[in-house]
Amino acid sequence: MAATGDGIQKLLAAETTAGQIVTEARKAKQERLRQAKAEAEREIAAYKAEREGAYQKKLAETTSGAAATSDRLHKETELAIKQVQADVTASKKAVVDMLVKYATTVQG
Repeated sequence: MAATGDGIQKLLAAETTAGQIVTEARKAKQERLRQAKAEAEREIAAYKAEREGAYQKKLAETTSGAAATSDRLHKETELAIKQVQADVTASKKAVVDMLVKYATTVQG
């Protein structure tokens, strides 16, 4: 009977050892998951920062381009207005003379 008692003790010891191994494995798994999560969060933060930087750079390029385009269009508009005013000034006398001629000429 001592052999049976000894076998039971060995089984209980093996069960305790197996429980400890399982507990340590669970702890190791949780630690690996925690490390993986932390690593993923660092990578996400780095990627987010990179994309935000690219977005800000593109936004700055687009905004400055819009201001330059606006300035160019303003200058072109001013030049066109001056050209029209010069044409009006140059043609004014001829148009007035033509209107006076038609207003004073009687056709019969």
